[in-house]
Amino acid sequence: MQPSLSINQKRITSIDLLRGLIMIIMALDHVRDYLYFGSFYFDPLDLEKTNGALFFTRWITHYCAPVFMLLAGTSAYLIGQKKTKKELSVFLLKRGCWLVFLEMIVVNFGWNFNIQFPSILFITIWALGVSMMVLAALIHLPKKLILAFCIVLVAGHNLLDKVHVPGNTLPAFGWSLLHEQQFFTWHKEILLIGYPLIPWIGVMPLGYLLGEWYAAGYDAGKRKRNLLLLGGGAIVLFIVLRYSNLYGDPVKWTTQKNPFLTFLSFLKINKYPPSLLYILVTLGPALVFLALTEKLHGRMVQIVSVYGRVPMFYYLIHIYVIHLIALIASTFVPGQDWSIWILKDPIWFTTGLKGYGFSLPVAYGIWIAVVIGLYPLCKRYDQYKQTHKEKWWLSYL
Repeated sequence: MQPSLSINQKRITSIDLLRGLIMIIMALDHVRDYLYFGSFYFDPLDLEKTNGALFFTRWITHYCAPVFMLLAGTSAYLIGQKKTKKELSVFLLKRGCWLVFLEMIVVNFGWNFNIQFPSILFITIWALGVSMMVLAALIHLPKKLILAFCIVLVAGHNLLDKVHVPGNTLPAFGWSLLHEQQFFTWHKEILLIGYPLIPWIGVMPLGYLLGEWYAAGYDAGKRKRNLLLLGGGAIVLFIVLRYSNLYGDPVKWTTQKNPFLTFLSFLKINKYPPSLLYILVTLGPALVFLALTEKLHGRMVQIVSVYGRVPMFYYLIHIYVIHLIALIASTFVPGQDWSIWILKDPIWFTTGLKGYGFSLPVAYGIWIAVVIGLYPLCKRYDQYKQTHKEKWWLSYL
């Protein structure tokens, strides 16, 4: 989302910095998906097969989607400071529809490189778009009702964990859209519901409510205290609930064969859909980060913030770049056919890629190269946005 304006009409550095940081981390996850050899054999969070480096390479990227969703809501509030409620609602509705279109066409093609679209993925951007449409309606409600809506969805949705609608049927598809990750087939296409809407549609409105702390005239000291209390409280609540194993995640932590693996079991929380504990352990530290970086400056802050000012532009391009690198790299693997990267199945579940891929250190090197390589393009686009604010279409990319 964009733009994020502060009291003196300048962008809020801490928000841009945090968003930029998660965009950089997100690319690591996708490089691992496409280029790390182990991605085609086992889940990096599988405690029977993983190691510490691989586990945390995957686990750290858990922060990306919830933080992106939260900050999109915050930016919506800040945009609304210059619009009427009706104007903001229309903007959010149109942008939400645009994001769903991007997911179905532009993003799905980027994942598959297959013009026949043999698989359709309902993942991050689709959930972001629908959440934006829901927010378009919620902003007309009193803030207390918005907060109640968010609490019910985020804190209460794990009560639905045992509700299942089996089969390749329309009711099962509808339930999956709401709360259960599943595969479906439609004609010859594979449909993957990767990001069920609950509780995502409750996270973005939380960000909208958070935006009030960044409104013009709000005391900076009070904002910092609020962020620290709320973020710290979320972390403490995560520890208490997770230790108790009573509620908040469908998968309980268990004692493993050594203390380190037990610790990993403690941290292994459910993302599809994101459990209450998942939301607490990701958004809690994010709020603390916002509190501690508001006055942070320097060259590195400026560089990382560039990615945070053009998140959708960066997101769309990085998928194509990483997929293209994987395709080119496969030409150097003996016995590997580059055409395997014109995928028929979702990348995470295809079986034809076994024997392909690189070590984790090489994947990290490629990730760094991708992020650095995209910087000049992101910076140039950011500059274009800043100097052409009169162009309405820039707010959609």
